[in-house]
Amino acid sequence: MSVIEINFDGLIGPSHNYAGLSLGNLASARNAGAVSHPRAAALQGIEKMRGNIALGLIQGIFLPQWRPDGAWLASLGTDISDAEPAIRAAALSASSMWAANAATVSPATDTADGRTHMTVANLVTMPHRSHEWPQTLTQLRTVFSDPRAFAIHAPVPAPFGDEGAANHMRLAARHDAPGVEIFVYGRSGGPFPARQHVEASKAVARRHGLDPARTLFVAQSEEAIAAGAFHNDVVAVANERVLFAHEQAFADSHVFYAQLRAAMPEVEIVEVPASAISLSDAIASYLFNAQLVTLPDGAMALILPTEARAIPAVWQWLEQMVAGNGPIRRLVPVDVRQSMANGGGPACLRLRVVADPATIDPRFLVDDAKLDAIAGIVGDYWPEEIAPDDLSDTRLIARIEQSWLTLVDHLQLSGDLMP
Repeated sequence: MSVIEINFDGLIGPSHNYAGLSLGNLASARNAGAVSHPRAAALQGIEKMRGNIALGLIQGIFLPQWRPDGAWLASLGTDISDAEPAIRAAALSASSMWAANAATVSPATDTADGRTHMTVANLVTMPHRSHEWPQTLTQLRTVFSDPRAFAIHAPVPAPFGDEGAANHMRLAARHDAPGVEIFVYGRSGGPFPARQHVEASKAVARRHGLDPARTLFVAQSEEAIAAGAFHNDVVAVANERVLFAHEQAFADSHVFYAQLRAAMPEVEIVEVPASAISLSDAIASYLFNAQLVTLPDGAMALILPTEARAIPAVWQWLEQMVAGNGPIRRLVPVDVRQSMANGGGPACLRLRVVADPATIDPRFLVDDAKLDAIAGIVGDYWPEEIAPDDLSDTRLIARIEQSWLTLVDHLQLSGDLMP
């Protein structure tokens, strides 16, 4: 099979809960302390993957991480029984499900050595995410183990914050053609931290051997960060030759667009004006936290959360857009409400990798039959609900651990992923 784009979705783990750990993520803060539904969350994610397969897309999967993270707790001199509530919640976080934060990916056509390069995100600005990278690194080195095709890099060292593909976009005439890579970083956003540092972005670009003439570093607008766009993918998304963005996504869009057109004259920029959709409505609907994908017939579709239909201004603008002659021709709403309630939409749940599927460990590529089996395990083992007080329940912790073991045993990955 030729080189294509593959979406790897993070399966939502059995410890999925609403602890409100993510400063600047308005949905996470709004739902802090609510009862979560891990089983429903994972099944929603599986249905999204099924939908992608039905659209003719190649679909991959990343597995949840082992929780609670005992190694991280031990490094803090404690364990799950004695840890303070905030540390216990961080050790049990299922946030690795948001695979867009797993790594930054540069396809082989963009790199100096002709291999696909990935740098694992360090996520150092958020304690509950900062301990994800060792297990992420292990999983990526298992999925993409062929050294002739892939180079998997350890994280950029602290204190430079790197949050992965959520702050990275790539534009190209086709997925398998040389592209322009765009790294979006933050400076400040009122009371909220800027999570992607320009120093980390530049380090990733150097590691990947990118052509400086086809690499752009762009500041996210302070207004967007302050409004709750904690990652660039909350206000912008790109696919092949199309950039779909909010008018207020970037600090200086005029300069950025001029640089982009100079590097890639065929680019099509679809900018949503603030007068049509406010920044607050864009963020509430997660309009831009959508998967913008190329279908087998060459048309582009926007896979977006069902919440986008609930805001009239958003849905009306989208319907007008697809009715016109623009490059985005289809809207595909998906129900990922459990993830959305914790601050992650369809785009957060996936990492895009342009590669030949033959070079990838087949255990991580899924079809309907494999998803049926995974859904069966989720239905039998994932907790139905988790309330905040449940995080100290040893019976719940034992169930979370057993759920993970059952899944990795079924996929014959215990020897590869056991921490």
